[in-house]
Amino acid sequence: MTSQRFHEKNIVITGAASGIGAACARAFAKEGATLLLVDRDAARLGNIADELAAASFVADVKDEQSINAMADYAKEKLGILHGVVTSAGIVQPPYKPEDMPMELFDDVVAINFRGTFLTLRALMKLMKPGAGGSMVTISSITAERSVPLHVYAPQKAAITNLTMGLAAEWGPKNIRVNAIEPGYTRTPALQEQIDKGHRDETLLAKNSTLGRMVEPHEIADAVMFLCSDQASAITGIALPVDAGFLCAGSWGPYGGLRG
Repeated sequence: MTSQRFHEKNIVITGAASGIGAACARAFAKEGATLLLVDRDAARLGNIADELAAASFVADVKDEQSINAMADYAKEKLGILHGVVTSAGIVQPPYKPEDMPMELFDDVVAINFRGTFLTLRALMKLMKPGAGGSMVTISSITAERSVPLHVYAPQKAAITNLTMGLAAEWGPKNIRVNAIEPGYTRTPALQEQIDKGHRDETLLAKNSTLGRMVEPHEIADAVMFLCSDQASAITGIALPVDAGFLCAGSWGPYGGLRG
């Protein structure tokens, strides 16, 4: 019998039309959650909303008015919120700093970081005082290492830091805020980077101790744990889900991982 950990729990997920957000939507729906799915891609959002019989709202997370309108709709449709997952985001090719298009730089910061902040700020107001809830941000293992992603990685580090700060701010309201730091995850966005030659799938797998990439459902499993009662004493953390990528890199000077 499928667990129903989130029966009668209201959850909002941004970036829900594909990748990690879509995996989270399917996982929460399977365990009984009532969902509001948010994305800027109306067509793909409509498809997954129909698939899961979930409410949906087309929003641009970097736009404050759009997010406030989404929050108003969430209040009307769901009432009290129990969980929020901020999965909206975009990636970047590994440009040299001197070649970085500033339009791309600004978009990554606006969507990934500003969008996360605006979403959390708007939706925390819908959590019941005292009863609280759980918010999970999607950061990245690139927040922890030097990589040639000179806007994506710094703003993911900012999300991890923001998560800790908001956990401290809202903890007295019994609102828990945690981050997931995914490793290289087989999402449509990353697959596009692989197909364009901006990432090497073999190297991504080789540099993880488990010898593979992460699948979106594995991120969703970790998100659901942090949103569940089993994590009721956990707040302000950044949890890597990376197939062992972070612990593999320091083995390079010693000949790499031993098979």
